[in-house]
Amino acid sequence: MNSIGLVEVKNISKGILVTDEMLKSAGINLISAGAVCPGKYVTIVGGELSAISASVERAKVVAEDALIDTFVIGNLGKNVFEAIGGAVEVKNKKALGIIETFTAASAIEAADAAVKSGYIELIEVRVARGMGGKCFVSLTGDVSDVRAAVDTGAMVAAEQGTLINTEVIANPHEELWDAVL
Repeated sequence: MNSIGLVEVKNISKGILVTDEMLKSAGINLISAGAVCPGKYVTIVGGELSAISASVERAKVVAEDALIDTFVIGNLGKNVFEAIGGAVEVKNKKALGIIETFTAASAIEAADAAVKSGYIELIEVRVARGMGGKCFVSLTGDVSDVRAAVDTGAMVAAEQGTLINTEVIANPHEELWDAVL
């Protein structure tokens, strides 16, 4: 399964309803659903592209004015699933890149674009849990690859008006790596 869809809504009760409707509308798998700061609800589903598209379209109707953001990605980049779950094991600690966004959808889309842009390793895609609704993508690789990936991911978020900031640290201190990983 390398196709996913995401729906982000403004409130928890509507998010629960939207998730239920999505699951009833199509043959999809629930990857995650839950409340994130500050009182938003994010649902991520996986499965066949057509089923995901149908479930996200249904979610848009049900969410009404509570809808914040959605996306459907048909060919998700390498390790994005694992990075969303925080389950990536970093083998080579090199340069560190960070892309910070306002929405979960834009963070995942930025991560997908970044990983497809060059030879980098995703570390994590943190979606709004305990961060006041902000999200971030962290990645590592050679400095030039990290800069290119951060620029590519940032461009995606900037086009959506959700980019907060980016940073590239060429040679992170070992204690910083301990904090990041």
